[in-house]
Amino acid sequence: MSLRELYQEMILDHSKYPRNFGVLTHANHEHVGHNPLCGDKITIYLHEENGVIKAVQFEGSGCAISLASASLMTESIKGKTIAEFEALFSAFHVLVTEGKETIDLGKLDSLRGVSAFPVRVKCATLAWHTLKAALLQDRNPATTE
Repeated sequence: MSLRELYQEMILDHSKYPRNFGVLTHANHEHVGHNPLCGDKITIYLHEENGVIKAVQFEGSGCAISLASASLMTESIKGKTIAEFEALFSAFHVLVTEGKETIDLGKLDSLRGVSAFPVRVKCATLAWHTLKAALLQDRNPATTE
């Protein structure tokens, strides 16, 4: 099996069986995000304590890239500080827009192929923008537009 096939399998697995899917009842941050281009909608729930993301979950609907990215993001950021999340978000953005890995992104690297399809970048980054807006306590829904 090639690396590309493995990555495609990982994306399909995370979109069909998303990790950390559902409402986080003890969330102290919640935010809604929407990608009007393809109709993806997501709500991010997180519990942040003393600058550390203790728990994160999401719910919503969208394309395979959007759901897989949200699932992989939740796995990647648990236990991270807000500063670590911001650095990870920046590195992930470079990965999906330019196809370059600036730091080891682990399973997130499976979304590298998105860089070849610019219209899909918004799908891949929706959950990330929504989480960032939740941390900033932005009153407006997060959007990819």
